[in-house]
Amino acid sequence: MKDYYKILGVERGATEDDIKKAYRKLAHQYHPDKSGGSADKFKEINEAYQILSNKEKKEQFDRFGRVHDGQTGGSPFGNGSPFGSNFEFGFGFDPSNIDDMGNVSEIFEAFFEGMGVKKRNNYRRGSDVEFIQELTLEEAFRGTEKLIRTKIYSVCEACTGIGYDKTAGTTECATCSGRGEIKESRNTFFGNFAQVKTCPKCVGSGQVPNKPCDKCGNAGRVLSSREITVEITPGVSDDQLIKITKAGEAGERGAEAGDLYVRIRIAPHKIFERRGDDLVTKKQVDLVNVLLGEKIEIFTIGGNKLHVEIPAGISLKDKMRIPGEGMNRFGGRGRGDLYVEWDIKTPKKVSSKVKKLLEELKDELN
Repeated sequence: MKDYYKILGVERGATEDDIKKAYRKLAHQYHPDKSGGSADKFKEINEAYQILSNKEKKEQFDRFGRVHDGQTGGSPFGNGSPFGSNFEFGFGFDPSNIDDMGNVSEIFEAFFEGMGVKKRNNYRRGSDVEFIQELTLEEAFRGTEKLIRTKIYSVCEACTGIGYDKTAGTTECATCSGRGEIKESRNTFFGNFAQVKTCPKCVGSGQVPNKPCDKCGNAGRVLSSREITVEITPGVSDDQLIKITKAGEAGERGAEAGDLYVRIRIAPHKIFERRGDDLVTKKQVDLVNVLLGEKIEIFTIGGNKLHVEIPAGISLKDKMRIPGEGMNRFGGRGRGDLYVEWDIKTPKKVSSKVKKLLEELKDELN
């Protein structure tokens, strides 16, 4: 014998509201169209709810542990529906006769939209747009402005984006009688299903323009060339995205514009290699100059020249760090460092005089 309270996971003293909440949760969890759902479990849950949501049948079950004649008529979505009354269903549901599953996900999407779970938009928001902007390393260091030229949907100037001649006005939509919505009925495995949809004629506004715009055809936007100035902050990184709010495609008939995303590409540099906020450069030096302790000329990303002396006793395999001569940090948080890798140049030929001097130097160093 089935225990309908146990099936729904509620106590025998559960209120009507508790039963509705338990049913709603389990129906969502075990619906056959969902991942991990079960048609048998869904059928059992519906049967339990139909008994416990019906006052007469609930009393019979509480008294006798069963329902006389075993009928389980009525709909879990009809009178006393746990989903409220703001969406219309008109059918009888027999959980023992699930033959045609149909497009269940579409049905439930419309159903929960009617409950207010999903907001219906009258007009389409403009699309987001991504543009790739190449920079030199110097431009990324200093920051710059770039003028982007592109073809994109923009607000129609002829109608200022509303899609029609404002002076001619509008007329109530005959298709939806000004409501902006129409009702469609379909036969599903639940029975006869009534769905509320946005009116295709007036696109949800309830009004039809008397004189659509000749330039945009009532769309409120046209494809046109546009120039957009983008400010690049110093220290920007390769592959970084810069978002410009509402600078993307214009929306339909005054709907919200999309956003513009500028993706930065930094070209390779002939002298410097970027590693985060630091820079690395290679410098060829003459061995004799190193031994004599002469200063070495180093160029920086900012265009300056530094004259540095290689410290005595340093291993020329190690990089030399010059603090604060790297990239600007994004957001104005100081600068990274410059690292110098040494490329030692040795003479191709050594005269006997030089060899003698080197031997003397070797003895002195040892």
